Amino acid sequence: MEKFIVTPKEDKSVTMTIRIDRALQEEYNDLAAKTNRSRNELISMALQYALDHMELKDE
Repeated sequence: MEKFIVTPKEDKSVTMTIRIDRALQEEYNDLAAKTNRSRNELISMALQYALDHMELKDE
């Protein structure tokens, strides 16, 4: 008989607090409602997109 093996969950997420404009929060609330995704998930996706497409310029 094969065993049911459970390994520890690897949690790579952290909690971070930021301050944003209320209007931006409302836009994410609306987007979350329209897409059935959490506001947290959408913001995380947006932050990753920004990093992936960022270009740093020297002054």
